[in-house]
Amino acid sequence: MSAYQALVLGATGAIGNAFLKHFQNDAECVLALGLSRQGDVRFELEDESSMAQCAALLRNPLGPYGACEFKYIIDATGALTLDGQGPEKRLQALNSKQLLRQLTVNAVGPALLIKHFLPLLLTQEAACYATLSARVGSIEDNHKGGWYGYRAAKAARNMLLQTAAIEAARQRPMAVFAALQPGTVQSNLSAQFVAAQDAITPQASVAQLMHVLAQLRPTGRAQFVDYAGHAIPW
Repeated sequence: MSAYQALVLGATGAIGNAFLKHFQNDAECVLALGLSRQGDVRFELEDESSMAQCAALLRNPLGPYGACEFKYIIDATGALTLDGQGPEKRLQALNSKQLLRQLTVNAVGPALLIKHFLPLLLTQEAACYATLSARVGSIEDNHKGGWYGYRAAKAARNMLLQTAAIEAARQRPMAVFAALQPGTVQSNLSAQFVAAQDAITPQASVAQLMHVLAQLRPTGRAQFVDYAGHAIPW
């Protein structure tokens, strides 16, 4: 692999930070950038103008990083518990405010990130745009029910990525687009639902996800895979 650049969106989360450190520790990665709601260059998932400003800065040849062209763009944004509300277990727990918040944070925000940052992906070279999804976002693989808003938002995130991938493949035929299931990872997101000893570390998850991404080939469509490399039904 030749020298390349990588961008991690949502780099302060457990998995996002592990992705960023992975790229920073790769001698062939000449620029590893992590963006989040913190830092000098930052964005908010619910503020599209902040995304546009970040993307414009990275496109600017006179900016602090020059005109960036990324081999990897990883969207590690998302949240399970929002405004103190965890996933709904029953229909009676549904309310419009919480459903809309889930869709905003886990689907609409990531879709707008694709809109603004995908143009920074390499065009005529091998490249990858990946977003963190979840197995619970699979409609076919839903065997337990519950978690209405989070499931719906992740399913929507998958569809938005798939649609963008089909369009983007016309200009980026060598690009891989992937919805990634990272496994049950030790993080603030999972802490209240699973014991730490029953989850894998963010570093282990990212190491396996990077191995999986290296094995994927462009198909003109997005691919939904888990950290073991197994395809997940949409």
